[in-house]
Amino acid sequence: MRKIKIYDTTLRDGAQAEDIYFSLEDKLRIAHKLDDLGIHYIEGGWPSSNPRDQAFFQKIRHEKFNNSKIAAFGSTRKAGNKVERDPNIKLLLQSKTQVVTIFGKIWDLHVTDALKISLQENLDLIHDSISFLKNNFEEVIFDAEHFFDGFKNNSDYALKAILTAAEAKADWIILCDTNGGSMPYELEPIMKEVSKKIQIPIGIHAHNDSETAVANSITAIKLGADQVHATINGYGERCGNANLCSIIPNIKLKLKMDCVSDEQMKKLWEISRFINELVNMKHWIHQPYVGKSAFAHKGGIHVDAIQKNRQAYEHIVPEMVGNHQRVLVSDLSGKSNILYKAEEYGIDLDSKDPIVEQILKELKELENNGFQFEGAEGSFELLMKNAKGDRKKFFDLKGFRVIIEKRRQDEEPISEATIKIVVDGQMEIMAAEGNGPVNALDKALRKALIRFYPELKNLNLYDFKVRILDEKEGTEANTRVLIESGDHDSKWGTVGVSSNIIEASWQALVDSVDYILHKNRITK
Repeated sequence: MRKIKIYDTTLRDGAQAEDIYFSLEDKLRIAHKLDDLGIHYIEGGWPSSNPRDQAFFQKIRHEKFNNSKIAAFGSTRKAGNKVERDPNIKLLLQSKTQVVTIFGKIWDLHVTDALKISLQENLDLIHDSISFLKNNFEEVIFDAEHFFDGFKNNSDYALKAILTAAEAKADWIILCDTNGGSMPYELEPIMKEVSKKIQIPIGIHAHNDSETAVANSITAIKLGADQVHATINGYGERCGNANLCSIIPNIKLKLKMDCVSDEQMKKLWEISRFINELVNMKHWIHQPYVGKSAFAHKGGIHVDAIQKNRQAYEHIVPEMVGNHQRVLVSDLSGKSNILYKAEEYGIDLDSKDPIVEQILKELKELENNGFQFEGAEGSFELLMKNAKGDRKKFFDLKGFRVIIEKRRQDEEPISEATIKIVVDGQMEIMAAEGNGPVNALDKALRKALIRFYPELKNLNLYDFKVRILDEKEGTEANTRVLIESGDHDSKWGTVGVSSNIIEASWQALVDSVDYILHKNRITK
């Protein structure tokens, strides 16, 4: 069976989308999720573009990956620079990745109007850069930027450019529809011409400006492309990139080709929502394959038909991508998800155990109130432990107070929290100042607990996100707080919801503390 290599560029191309921002911790966390999904290549970023991407490559080299190769991204050397002294090339070397991806100009318009160099000099940039990098990296991928537009404008030069990359020993040549304006029917004659000229493997990198990125990607694969570049949820500049959440199942289930395993494909729903939560984006409920409504049915003959044979109105079995069927008048799904998570967390649950129904009921009630547990795995595990009666109470809160004081117009406010707790009958009262009210409350809680639970000194808060749940309510709206915490060997997310942001933060903080204490004192 023909195998297609999946190249994820969420962390680089996806980050160029409006309203999308990945912190360093986000990028590391997402990279491991992509590895679990079975992605072959993860493009971590462009080290010459910002210090955060440089820090990512410094950290990622110490992380373990089972399925993925990490790729650094950059451009060919600049005109007038020697390749070994070019700043962009030097930073690529410093990334110390197995794979490097560079782009070069293919469209003659870009060469003459943007770079303002001769067509031959551009070919020299491509050849010099690839040859040099091939001597320093295990694998070199060449992104032929604006290839399809370049071919339409000057096919001879576009072909000459990718032939130059092939002669320089690039391992892959990726044909890019950078402006996203090509139609699927245009690809066939162009790719047939490419296949006559070069023998090395080719790939496709499509943008979605004409709503054809997924269609172009699938068409290119049918025509011989063995690598596809895309992003989770189709994040990307302008209208986005090709969407991996659609491409992967299309490859496996429609083209009948291999890319990731069946078990890995079941994680698509989870990773789609996980990344949405990290970037504070609402889930697109109508997204194909992984959207909440992708397999939802409402009334009439549709519901009657799927109860007899689900194939009547479902083009695949939704569980293949981690999704599930929904009947909107009475939601029949959910129990299997609970059992799956219980097994993942090592919690013994039987499908006939009434606790499963209890967890499911509580989960639906919480979600109705604004809770979301994608990206908050710690809170969900504690929810299940609580239903089984296995959640230990490590302290009793007797009260807390948070004060914010601004003394002068040109000074930052001062935040102070005071907390009173009881542990095993012993009262502890602590106060702390912090960088904002939540940080002050977090510090006061830890100071109060540290003598009882010394392992809390290893607890770190990595990220804090707030989402307004009902914008029309303005400042009175419910808010959802998502906190990412961790210790020396793992990370977890916790969630809280309230119309009071301090209370929502408190809920997430308590779950974070409870999670590490259960992990260290109950599980072990």
